[in-house]
Amino acid sequence: MPYFVYKILPGPTNLLSTLEKLDQFDSFKEAKTFARKLRAGLSPDDNAQIKVMFAASELEAEEQLMEKREAPILREWEK
Repeated sequence: MPYFVYKILPGPTNLLSTLEKLDQFDSFKEAKTFARKLRAGLSPDDNAQIKVMFAASELEAEEQLMEKREAPILREWEK
């Protein structure tokens, strides 16, 4: 399965984000290196996120990126 690299731009609400596929790789190492270079090039005031997603297809990768995840539970020692 390939690795997809996406740029996620925030939308008007948390549920509406713009996904832009930047590239696709066969190995994680190449995808990780590409994503790190892009993240380093972002300005500090840029709201975009760069994510690497492992999925069977482009549609599956976008579905995984758009799904709502619950916030992690903070333990007392993590606060």
